[in-house]
Amino acid sequence: MKNDSVNIFRKSKGQIVVEGLVSLTDEDGNKIKHGKRFTLCGCNKSENLPFCDGSHKD
Repeated sequence: MKNDSVNIFRKSKGQIVVEGLVSLTDEDGNKIKHGKRFTLCGCNKSENLPFCDGSHKD
């Protein structure tokens, strides 16, 4: 039996980690490519939005 569950959690610096099979789209419904595990930006400083690029560390 395969595990289809999705795990989403927020790190202390604001990043949002997503693990599992999900569909990610922009506000117009266009699909955004990603892997089975990715981190979304929670601080809006990333130059690679919606993904975290570590800019919160500056």
